Amino acid sequence: MSDGTTVEFDGESFSVDAALIAESFGITPARLKRLMREARITSRCERGTDEDAGRHRLTFVYGVRRLSLTVDSTGSLIERRIDWGT
Repeated sequence: MSDGTTVEFDGESFSVDAALIAESFGITPARLKRLMREARITSRCERGTDEDAGRHRLTFVYGVRRLSLTVDSTGSLIERRIDWGT
């Protein structure tokens, strides 16, 4: 991402820097891309409502590990949470 951000939002879809996700899971970006193609890393997006309106939570799951990114309506990162499933 050329402007130094890790998440971009065009109003409909998100683009997340592979390096951010890979580093969170302790793998390389190349391995991340391969695992995503194999559906071994999955993702979902949730849109906030009520007091969370304008926020989105992007969740990436790899085995028992989970990375959650909370972003605002511009894609600015508000919170990054990593759960190792322990």
